[in-house]
Amino acid sequence: MGEVRTAILPVAGLGTRFLPASKATPKVLLPILDRPLLQYAVDEVLAAGIESVVIVTGRNQGSIADYFDMGFELETKLYDRGREDLVASLRDLRPGAGRIAYVRQIEPLGLGHAVWCARELIGDSPFAVLLPDEFLVADRPPLADMIAAHERIGGNIVLVDEVDPSETDRYGIITPTGEDQGAIGVASVVEKPPPAEAASNLAVIGRYVLEPSVMDHLGSVAAGAGGEIQLTDGIKASMADTPLHAVRSTADRFDCGSKAGFLEATVHMAMADPALRSTMYDLAAAITADGPPSEGTTP
Repeated sequence: MGEVRTAILPVAGLGTRFLPASKATPKVLLPILDRPLLQYAVDEVLAAGIESVVIVTGRNQGSIADYFDMGFELETKLYDRGREDLVASLRDLRPGAGRIAYVRQIEPLGLGHAVWCARELIGDSPFAVLLPDEFLVADRPPLADMIAAHERIGGNIVLVDEVDPSETDRYGIITPTGEDQGAIGVASVVEKPPPAEAASNLAVIGRYVLEPSVMDHLGSVAAGAGGEIQLTDGIKASMADTPLHAVRSTADRFDCGSKAGFLEATVHMAMADPALRSTMYDLAAAITADGPPSEGTTP
């Protein structure tokens, strides 16, 4: 087994649920408090000990590369104004030189296709995949637990969490076979099964540690759910020669692909910030005092 040294972050989606804001700003650059969603994902990758990041972008997303670049004019002005603290904080957010690469997904053919677009930068080594929409908050990065499981048992590893049984048609759902050494054996994984057909309520939640052979399967699988090339289908096809295990998430999870999840994540992070906590309590008290809005009114 090789060492997991690279993570792929697919971010080429259109972000239609966040229009019109996402028309000018990629959804992953929208902020939770003062950091873009993508920054949290990169921080998680680096905290898990991974050395390099491949970001798979789409058309009109050049601002993503600009975000991780040095803002010379801004930093010069801040320095001239005596704000060396802000300059230092911006520099601390940037990964080291050469640690981020960018690949363009020319056609929007699905998550599996986006991952496959990065195949030349992966080579013959295992790699991680993170979906920044799945915002996870934990003292220890869940990805670190997955890498530790990969070191123990090898194969492909996915992160799972229990979801409401009525929502299985929104996720990849695993068929578990038992749990040992902190990992769940997986007999199968199905993308977005109807609740009546789901084998469990354990959903794959946007973190993967995969063997490079998955790339071969992604290059040959047919389009699946939604008419797209699904990463789940590539993983399922690879099970003929590569075992699949799951690690349970212990993180607080927020689906930032939705407005409600994005708001919940923002409130959670604000409550965790000592400088904002009292303000949040004041807002909660005001909302409680006002009561729910009347039907047909805007709160």
